[in-house]
Amino acid sequence: MTDKQDIALIGLAVMGQNLVLNMNDHGIKVAVYNRTAAKTDAFLAGSANNTNIKGAKSLEELIGMLSSPRKIVLLVKAGQPVDDTIGALIPLLDKDDIIIDGGNSNFADTERRSQELKAVGLRFIGMGVSGGEEGARNGPSLMPGGHKEAWPLVKNMFQKIAAKTNTGEACCDWVGDNGAGHFVKMVHNGIEYGDMQLICEAYHFMKVGMSMNNQQMHEHFAKWNKGDLDSYLIEITADILAYQENGEYVVDTVLDKAGQKGTGKWTGINALELGIPLTLIGEAVFARCLSALKDERVKASSIINGPTTNTITENTEQWTHDLERALFASKIISYAQGFMLMKAAAEEYGWSLNYGSVALMWREGCIIRSAFLDEIKAAFDKAHNLKNLLLDDYFRVNVEKAQTSWRSIVSKSLELGIPMPAMSSAIAFFDGYRTSTLPANLLQAQRDYFGAHTYQKVGGDGSAVHTNWIGSSGSVSSSTYNV
Repeated sequence: MTDKQDIALIGLAVMGQNLVLNMNDHGIKVAVYNRTAAKTDAFLAGSANNTNIKGAKSLEELIGMLSSPRKIVLLVKAGQPVDDTIGALIPLLDKDDIIIDGGNSNFADTERRSQELKAVGLRFIGMGVSGGEEGARNGPSLMPGGHKEAWPLVKNMFQKIAAKTNTGEACCDWVGDNGAGHFVKMVHNGIEYGDMQLICEAYHFMKVGMSMNNQQMHEHFAKWNKGDLDSYLIEITADILAYQENGEYVVDTVLDKAGQKGTGKWTGINALELGIPLTLIGEAVFARCLSALKDERVKASSIINGPTTNTITENTEQWTHDLERALFASKIISYAQGFMLMKAAAEEYGWSLNYGSVALMWREGCIIRSAFLDEIKAAFDKAHNLKNLLLDDYFRVNVEKAQTSWRSIVSKSLELGIPMPAMSSAIAFFDGYRTSTLPANLLQAQRDYFGAHTYQKVGGDGSAVHTNWIGSSGSVSSSTYNV
């Protein structure tokens, strides 16, 4: 037996404290350190009292508490604080010790840190952690990637503390090399942006377009959570709509000005860099940006007029059914686009991602957990190289069946002047993806006309062609053809 601790955690904000308590519950001996010593003392005297958790006053003391090879989890603010903490740890560690970044780091930073730490003989894991405070305490979704040789040394610990599916499988598995874990977590957060925006649009349609009160909307969301839309975000939306303090619905007191921490923006940026049409998540990010223009919107609302009629008074039962179907179809598009992005990244960065395993990791514990992730896992188990979820029978049939309702909702939102950017972009993507011939031929002709950018011929051999459209520009093109 050793009196050494199994693992250390640096950063005792709420997530860090809850993760430590989770580890302790599973028989893992944890040493903790926080830059502000008073926070460590308060934690040890409070919720960590009478546990096997030990605290350190310095990094040197912390490292001395650990069995070898040492394993240190960082839960500090992404960016420079992670680099600063790693820099302070490097002189204190021995060859093959393991640093695990459990924060919301940009995957590009994780790629860089993987290379830098490998060069000094240390092992590194960048691990996405999802589930919020509750997940950290009772079982999060964990998405580790980095130096694969480090995985067997922490696998048992992390799978112990992770959320479990109803069949007992841990929502934690190895994702891939270097930045793969944090990339998958980034896509998770992008899908989260999309899911939340879609739900907000459905709420707005019911509230403004159908004049529903909070109790009525609560009842609809609670009902939807028992069907195809069964998910954590639908569940908490039902709870939020019903919650009152002093006889007042709290949701009505919340300012309509959304914040963000950047992961949705990163998802959109990476989609643009990889050429993936992540339209729904992009609209979800921009919707938050538009919400931030609160003062401008208030002023505009008193100057700019929209439709004169913006309320549905008939066939409300049919409209709520259509809204449920539209929300479900749009949610499928959100996940389809997210998996498209992961597949493109795997090809670009040389990762061997197991998409069924990713779906399993998201099945419980995380913010986007939902029942239909079982269907995503099944789709990729049937066809690992599935190009798009819309090509799987389950998703194709469900979207096709929902499209009449989907089109009715989006059309009605335009008629009533109710903004539904994410839902509208979802059906536009669906229509674009199922269309064999798009108008990009005209776009390419325009590019060639004004800039001699060349194009490919229908039925040609794929070579670049330039047309002298006005008879005076010559036959020289400006560049080779590029899609």
